[in-house]
Amino acid sequence: MKTVPQMSAQEAAALVKSGDTLLVGGFGMTGNPVNLVHALAELTPIRDLTYVGNNVGEAGLGGGRLMRNGQLKKAIGSFFTSNREMVAAAQAGEVETQLIPQGTLAEALRAGGAGIGGFFTPTAAGTGLAEGAEVREFEGQRQIFQLGIKGDVAFVRAWRADTAGNLQYRMTEQNFNPVMATAARLVVAEVEQVVAAGELDPNHIHTPGCFVDYIVQAPLSLENLGSSASVAGSDKVVSDERREMARAALAELQPGDVVNLGIGIPTLVADLITPEHSITLHSENGMLGVGPEPEDGGAMDYPVNAGKIPVTALSGSSYFDSPKSFGMIRGGHIDVAIMGGLQVDEGGNLANWAVPGKPLLGVGGAMDLASGAKKLIITMTHNDRDGRSKLVRQCDLPLTAPAAVDVVITELAVFRFEEGRVVLSKLLSGATLDEVQRRTEAVFEIALQDKSPGSEAQ
Repeated sequence: MKTVPQMSAQEAAALVKSGDTLLVGGFGMTGNPVNLVHALAELTPIRDLTYVGNNVGEAGLGGGRLMRNGQLKKAIGSFFTSNREMVAAAQAGEVETQLIPQGTLAEALRAGGAGIGGFFTPTAAGTGLAEGAEVREFEGQRQIFQLGIKGDVAFVRAWRADTAGNLQYRMTEQNFNPVMATAARLVVAEVEQVVAAGELDPNHIHTPGCFVDYIVQAPLSLENLGSSASVAGSDKVVSDERREMARAALAELQPGDVVNLGIGIPTLVADLITPEHSITLHSENGMLGVGPEPEDGGAMDYPVNAGKIPVTALSGSSYFDSPKSFGMIRGGHIDVAIMGGLQVDEGGNLANWAVPGKPLLGVGGAMDLASGAKKLIITMTHNDRDGRSKLVRQCDLPLTAPAAVDVVITELAVFRFEEGRVVLSKLLSGATLDEVQRRTEAVFEIALQDKSPGSEAQ
């Protein structure tokens, strides 16, 4: 059995050369090889890097420190919005960016590491991110071609390693790490613990040692975890209006459903679910069986959800990496996705990831979920800050997914999309039919349980 060399973070950072493509594991700051990245940030002569990761750390933390130093030429990822400095640099043209939906990014890395040149995926078909891509139809579904991704060097973070290079990950710290460990010519694993070969149960090894070239033992600190360091970092906004929308969304679910909750209003649904509902929550960063937020503590002690907030794990929960998580989504194993929206139009088209000229630079897993979940529920305010309807005749914002929406829930009403028609099915507390008609641009039919006089198609 081979022995994988151990070295310092500084020695490992020196393996990176200017112009390299650097793969960096982690989801937010969870499972992020912060010590390796910060050591690289001290080598400021190393520049013109192409950084591949779900996100570029946070402001001044992880990949955000490389960006702040001007060491990045290009960033390839799915969600840069969580780093305001990265968004500003991209909008100023200081760093080139390439947005790839989160599941497509995970699969592109898997393909690169597996020696596969590329693949077709339904995610992003019919959206602006598909411009210029080869499109084919499989079983009546449009799919676009995506090249595999490989790197020169990969920095990954694991919980434990043995001297043979075998790695174990902890809770939701798998995310992009296992797949990135397969996709670079040189792989450095930053780990919390190193044990002798044979001390790790072969049944519980996530990354076999053949993928790992060097090991760096470096402990985590709370500072390394950024906004996930404490559940106090949650910015959940709770109001009676938002809770009623969450209750309306919960009413759309069936016992036994596997449900993915997006950030914002959808996260409130989790607070309403009880064991009697028999609903299993899925988080795209690699968890099935998500429980409520803990009263205190952070990612050092708990898994995190897709909003990078610490959560608890229910009995029967499981953890897995990003390719497997998005395989669940694209493969039709997620029954319902509940997410926010910026616009939904009469054709059931969804726009929820970009507003031209505004500091939004991330698609995350929204495109994968919108096209892959069996049922899509959108929770959103009825009008934007300028009073314009968000339920429109035709979307004019960049699309997330075409013809994907099944239900829209606003603070005023519940709408269903049935055979090409928009149907108002329920008014929420305090809303009147006249108000809904006045504040809605889209044409809709009315099918309320308690119909009032004049309840005809708008």
